[in-house]
Amino acid sequence: MTPETITADAAGSRRLGDLTVHRIGFGTMRLTGSAPFDLGTPSDRGRSIAVLRRAIDLGVNHIDTAAFYFSALRSANELVNSALAPYPDDLLIATKVGPFRDHAGRWGTPARPEDLRGHVEENLRQLGRDHLDLVHLRRMRQDSIAEHFGALAELRQAGLIRHLGISDVEPRHLAEAQDIAPVVSVQNRFGLGHHSPGTEELLRTCGEQGIAFVPFFAIAGEGGAHGATSAHDEELRAVAHAHRTTPAAIRLAWTLAQGRHVLAIPGTGNPEHLTENVAAGALRLTEDELTRLDAVHRKAV
Repeated sequence: MTPETITADAAGSRRLGDLTVHRIGFGTMRLTGSAPFDLGTPSDRGRSIAVLRRAIDLGVNHIDTAAFYFSALRSANELVNSALAPYPDDLLIATKVGPFRDHAGRWGTPARPEDLRGHVEENLRQLGRDHLDLVHLRRMRQDSIAEHFGALAELRQAGLIRHLGISDVEPRHLAEAQDIAPVVSVQNRFGLGHHSPGTEELLRTCGEQGIAFVPFFAIAGEGGAHGATSAHDEELRAVAHAHRTTPAAIRLAWTLAQGRHVLAIPGTGNPEHLTENVAAGALRLTEDELTRLDAVHRKAV
C-alpha cells in the first residue's frame, strides 16, 4: 500500500456516543488561515473545501470544529457546511463551546452558563443543522464546571445536543460532570513529550470507564497552536526512518497506541499532510519501538 491508498478505517473504529467512528478523525482549526486565532493570512477557500471533501473520501467520519475557529475571511464551520452538506449519515461533527471571540477576532470574556445556548445556536446556524452530535465544554480556567456543564445538559434534554464532552480539564472535573450528565469524550492536550500528570490520569480513567479520549496537538509537540514542531528526538527520527515515514506520523501512531479508547483529530489545510495523517492510522509500532518512544516521552519531563 501507498499513503494515497490508505483510508481511515486502517486505524480501527470505536463508539463515540451512538455512532461508530474511525480512530483517525480531522480537526478544522488549521483550515481557516496561516495563524489560528489571530489575523494571519486567510486560507484559500477552494483548497480548504477540497481538503474536507478529501477527508471524507479517505473514510474520515469524525470532524472536530468550533464557531471560534475563524480568520479574517474564513469560518471553519462555514467551510464544513459548504463542503459536506448534506452530511453523510455516518459523520459525527463535534464542536466546542465556552471561549468567545468577537467579530474582529479578539478574545472576549468566556461564556457564562446562560450564554451557552447562544454558543450552541451559533454552531447550529453555521453548520446548518437542527442538533449537534457532540458538544465539548472547553473549561476556561474556572474552578468548577458544574454550572456550565449543567446548562449544556439542559440543552441536551431539549434535543439541541445528542452527546456531551469536556475539554481542557482536570480529573476532578470529569467526576463533577458525570454527576450531572453522561460524558462520552474528554479532550485535553496530549502527545509524545508533552506532560501533564492530570491528563495522563484522565487518559487512564477514560480507558477504564469506556470514555473516548481525544487529544489535541498530538503531533504539534511544543509548537501547539502555532503548528507542528520540527524538533524531534533522534530516537523518534530513527523509528520514523525504519517505517519510511515522517516523525509526525510516528507521533500519531504512538498516540493511538496509548489505548483503544484514544482517537486522533490531526488538522491541516494541506492535502498532502492530510493523506499522511490518515495513513498514520495503518502504522503498527513494535513493542521495542513503543518502549523506546515511551522513554523519549518520559525524558521530556
